[in-house]
Amino acid sequence: MSELKTDIKEIASDWITVGNSYNVEDYLAFYHQDVILNDPSVGRKFIGLSGIKEYFESYFVGYQTQTTIVSLNIIDAEHAHLEVSFTGNFPEGEIGGIFDLTFNAGKISSVEADLSS
Repeated sequence: MSELKTDIKEIASDWITVGNSYNVEDYLAFYHQDVILNDPSVGRKFIGLSGIKEYFESYFVGYQTQTTIVSLNIIDAEHAHLEVSFTGNFPEGEIGGIFDLTFNAGKISSVEADLSS
């Protein structure tokens, strides 16, 4: 496996682990400052680190969401498709979802999320 694929696998794993700990500052460290997260399941885009902070605090910390990786498909050196399972204090109790991630210089620079699948 190439070094870049190892890095994406490690970053994705660490990102989920930190997210499950609800440490906002450590979570934000995974993102590029100009990140854009688009989540049609909540009907909006979240822009920059302040947007990511709002998204994370509302939908992950607020619902005590725990995320489990179901599968990770590393597309190339800058793109990965992550299938996950969520559990938490939201009406469904457990749902699936995906994150299509784009990386820039080892940081997440864009996310296409679908948390309703």
